[in-house]
Amino acid sequence: MKKYMAIAAAAATLTLAGCSKVNLENYEKIKIGMDKTEVEAILGSADKCEEKTLHTNCIWGNKDKNIEITLVSDKVSLYSKTGLDAK
Repeated sequence: MKKYMAIAAAAATLTLAGCSKVNLENYEKIKIGMDKTEVEAILGSADKCEEKTLHTNCIWGNKDKNIEITLVSDKVSLYSKTGLDAK
């Protein structure tokens, strides 16, 4: 029984990983000046945000595959990607 549960858990994890919104197609939808709510409509909630004095840095994804966006007054001012190159 434990073996089947482990297999089911692994399958669920792989399925969720395949549905990630952190991909090149969604990255290309991001534009300078977009509101944070528009970005969240595309990517979902950020995995991590760090507020600075004049801006906020948010990351969607992990260290190997991510989209990083800098927001000033809740609007996109800079954005970059890691590990999302077209195959």
